[in-house]
Amino acid sequence: MTVCISLPIDAVLPEVLAALRAGSTLVLEAPPGAGKTTRVPPAILRSGLIGSGEVLVLEPRRLAARLSAKRVAEELCEPLGETVGYQVRFEEVAGPRTKLRYLTEGILTRRLLSDSSLRGVGAVVLDEFHERHLQTDLALALLRRLQQTSRPDLKLVIMSATLEAVAIADHLQCPVLRSEGRRFAVELDYLPAPDERRLGDQVAAAVRRATVPGTEGDVLVFLPGAGEIRWAQEACREIAEHRGLSLRALHGELSPAEQDLALQRGGRKVILATNVAETSVTIDGVTCVIDSGLARIASHSPWSGLSRLEVAKISRASATQRAGRAGRTAPGRCLRLYTRADFESRPEHHLPELLRLDLSETALELLAAGIDPDALPWLDPPPPASLSAALALLHKLSAVDASFAVTALGKECARYPLHPRLSRLLLEAAARGAGAHGCTLAALLGERDLRAGRDARVPTSSGSSDLDELLSLFAKAARVRFSPDRLRGLGVDAGAARRVDRARDQLARLLGVRGEPTEPTAAQEEALRIAALAAFPDRVCKRRAPGSQELTLSSGTPARLSPSSCVREAALLVAIDVEERRDSLGAARGGARSGALVRLASAIEPEWLLDLFAGELRESTEAIWEPARGRVELQSRLSFGSLVLEESWRPARLDDPDEAAKAARILLAQLRRGDARTLEPALQAAVDQVKTRVELVARHCPDAGLRALTDSDVDAALGRAALQSDSLAALRDANLQSALIATLGPAAESALARLAPENVPLASGRRLQVEYLPGQPPAVRSRLQDFFGSARGPSICAGRVPLVLHLLAPNGRDLQITTDLEGFWIRHYPAARKELMRRYPRHSWPEDGRSAAPPVRKR
Repeated sequence: MTVCISLPIDAVLPEVLAALRAGSTLVLEAPPGAGKTTRVPPAILRSGLIGSGEVLVLEPRRLAARLSAKRVAEELCEPLGETVGYQVRFEEVAGPRTKLRYLTEGILTRRLLSDSSLRGVGAVVLDEFHERHLQTDLALALLRRLQQTSRPDLKLVIMSATLEAVAIADHLQCPVLRSEGRRFAVELDYLPAPDERRLGDQVAAAVRRATVPGTEGDVLVFLPGAGEIRWAQEACREIAEHRGLSLRALHGELSPAEQDLALQRGGRKVILATNVAETSVTIDGVTCVIDSGLARIASHSPWSGLSRLEVAKISRASATQRAGRAGRTAPGRCLRLYTRADFESRPEHHLPELLRLDLSETALELLAAGIDPDALPWLDPPPPASLSAALALLHKLSAVDASFAVTALGKECARYPLHPRLSRLLLEAAARGAGAHGCTLAALLGERDLRAGRDARVPTSSGSSDLDELLSLFAKAARVRFSPDRLRGLGVDAGAARRVDRARDQLARLLGVRGEPTEPTAAQEEALRIAALAAFPDRVCKRRAPGSQELTLSSGTPARLSPSSCVREAALLVAIDVEERRDSLGAARGGARSGALVRLASAIEPEWLLDLFAGELRESTEAIWEPARGRVELQSRLSFGSLVLEESWRPARLDDPDEAAKAARILLAQLRRGDARTLEPALQAAVDQVKTRVELVARHCPDAGLRALTDSDVDAALGRAALQSDSLAALRDANLQSALIATLGPAAESALARLAPENVPLASGRRLQVEYLPGQPPAVRSRLQDFFGSARGPSICAGRVPLVLHLLAPNGRDLQITTDLEGFWIRHYPAARKELMRRYPRHSWPEDGRSAAPPVRKR
């Protein structure tokens, strides 16, 4: 075994090994370029500390895992795959003699969960731990648990360039070692003001500055992703040709040969890289760094529940690491494409992914392995709200039961390296005879959208699902063997298509299906639409009106269907890819939501909900007021969340006590019109009349045994009348007065009719309606002639209460108001008679009204 060159980390290797002999765990801090990734793991392997055990090294990126393994193999003068190998998703280079294996995060996590004792492994190295990826935090918690239980002999090394080492060492109760490395001064240049030009143009201008005659060394440009790298390459092409520069790309979507090309020596290079070049990957010869200040950072989509990469500003720690790449072998320079104020406003570190990403996949992996997430020794415990949300989603997906125990379906979902939504989709599709297409669809949804410029494309025809278009497009890409030129003509991103194909192939192998990608049949399309519903049950939405793009989700949240969606007619659909949009005003006020845009949708049928989520459907019957008909109706609804799938109306059945009671409550509310003590005028008058009659009898004829009516009596009577009515008209027609009187007992009605009658007779035989008004004496009113022949006026309450008489002239106006009719005849009638004879000569006005016969009324 031969070591090629000396690196700064070599000086502390004896201390590293001594610390691991004294204990099982170590935190090692060393700057980029110190050599920790390529020198510490082989040193542990050679030391004899772990016997014949294997060393596993966790790297945050596939590129770092491959290049690190390649560098170590070269230093050992062995081919890759012998002593040293690597394993990343879709690729493994290792053999039976491999003892040092570089892995990516998901690979290590799955190995830890499938092999509870990590047999055959003597040491695990977690590299670049400062990035705090979710899978890295999970790996640390699982390894710490392993050390505390069945594997106290397992060696664990935590390595990073920038690390809060003391806090981690306190958590692990282990020592900290630091290697300073070789560092040279790096001159920092900031923009004087924000540059509004396109990023590619900004990079071209910075490359022009960094490569003026007299400068030396390669230029390393940090950009967010492969798309931005392509744009920058195009923008820099002219200056590169003019100055003899070689433009090289470096990112995870490139083939290994293309990645190696970026690292080869020879000629002056401009290396356009993503943040894979921040750590782990050593690039010799760089003297200038151009930092866009941006990266694609993992975030959690609150809509789909899937993780996604969003372009965002990097932290100050990442910016410092990027700048340090220019000072590894000599003094360097870093051109930052942002202002100093922008830099100082950024956080020192990004929050660990564990504290900001969706935890449903992690929770399912742990529960399927029989591990309680709350019982793990986390460096930073998962937020309780995030864990609760993850468990709630798993329950919706039927992956866990009501007690959060993993179901058989959940265990099957956990077999696949997918978010639980996508593994649920895959398994549902397989159960319905569309397994191969389910693998393709899960891969398409799990990777970046393979369509280029998707928002600018408006479909020419309506369809049932946007997923059909994706599957069709991918099938076309497969038929042209993913040729970049042919894909460009199809509007397909070549890198995304290749990633989807690799993921599809892996899923197909796990599921046990074969075959090239093809367009689904009509039956398979329906199966996939049902599978999409199974995966996104919380994203069911309903179109607000036929042909409208406005939707309402089952949560009640409003949304809008993207013009790029082909699902133009379906009333019920499931939203698969949703983007929360914010308008400029909302952003200025702190990011107020302006709406959700549904990018991908798939039509569904109501009966599918009954098939998959019968327990989530809710049948309800509600009594409502129908103003157009003036009555109470029963509204029956079948709902899913806040969405009404079916509804019907019918009148309330008064023979059903429950329905009658519901109708009565609403009728009374309409009757009261918001005032608990006031009825509409006609009913209020009827109530007041009865109350006044009873009060008169109770006061003047106590021997009758009646008491005054209270508001409670009124409420009870109204309630009984309302129970027999389904409309206001029926309630108005109800004999409310009889209902009120009945509250006073069986004899009350006859007593009241006798002592306070509704009408009284005159001598002529004519009956006059008695007016009973609150706070006023009872009265009757009629023409004076009707009282001819009556010596005295009528009375009530056994003659104890004389009625107030309104004696009317022929024109209907009061001539006299009195309770003493006999006195009127004697004192007032003679004078009134003269005036009446003058004004109404056609009427008969006898001299003595007491003895005169009343006139016969014309019918």
